[in-house]
Amino acid sequence: MAGKYYDEMEVGAVFHHEPARTVTETDNLLFTMMSMNPQPLHIDAEFAGKSQFGQILVNSMFTLAYVVGITVNDTTLGTTVGNLGFDEVRFPGPVFIGDTIRVQTEITAKRESRSRPDWGIVTFMHRGTNQRDEIICTCVRNGAILKKPSE
Repeated sequence: MAGKYYDEMEVGAVFHHEPARTVTETDNLLFTMMSMNPQPLHIDAEFAGKSQFGQILVNSMFTLAYVVGITVNDTTLGTTVGNLGFDEVRFPGPVFIGDTIRVQTEITAKRESRSRPDWGIVTFMHRGTNQRDEIICTCVRNGAILKKPSE
């Protein structure tokens, strides 16, 4: 199992997730249509071309989903009980088709669960950057993580 148990997670640990991913037009169009978001900034090149961005803007929910999703293999694959919440989600810079997203995660806090003795609560800070090292997404996520089973 690739994920880490609560007991194996240390506050201050930093993960640099691979692979980086270049966002395609198909990624943006499929995600936008599947999430029922008809915003023309995401799907209409003519409309978006006349906007302040001058081009199609990648759906921020796709950006968030990728920034969190790429972290799973290194952190919580098979060890998470579930996400407890997302706080302080920010998109300080736009993402455009053709941008390459890289993600880093830091464990910023952890504590024992008050109600579940076999779980712990871990706080992750996710940071997504583009190919120019500009921050395009940050997110604080709290997850319930399994403790290592007794042998």
